[in-house]
Amino acid sequence: MTKKEIVKTISDQIGMTQLRTKEIVQKTFDAIVETLVEEGRIELRNFGVFEVKRRAARKARNPRTGDKVNVPEKFVVTFKPGKEMEKRVRELELAEARRLAEEAQASQNSGNPLPPETSTGGEQGLESRPSDPYQPPSW
Repeated sequence: MTKKEIVKTISDQIGMTQLRTKEIVQKTFDAIVETLVEEGRIELRNFGVFEVKRRAARKARNPRTGDKVNVPEKFVVTFKPGKEMEKRVRELELAEARRLAEEAQASQNSGNPLPPETSTGGEQGLESRPSDPYQPPSW
């Protein structure tokens, strides 16, 4: 979701113009950044905690050449989700597991040994795709 989509959703819900809503959303983001720069931490109840942390210097490897490279220390922003966000995401995970279990049960009942997303591609002779889109194929 983009900032523009967030602005549209909020303006539709509260009946305010998109221009005014965009100003409010941008001011909110600016306040978060300013607080991080000045104080190093901002806690938003039921959402999470943004914190600036120092990442130590380290030795790395250039993947193209294989040469060792010194990476200097730097500051990074970390985010730890709040309990409410963790709970909602966990519910999403459980719903996905239930959906996959139902698909597996349906394919067993129909006699098709493979769920639809892992079919072999028929006449094209394609290899089966992994069911998890975040896992690389094993080709």
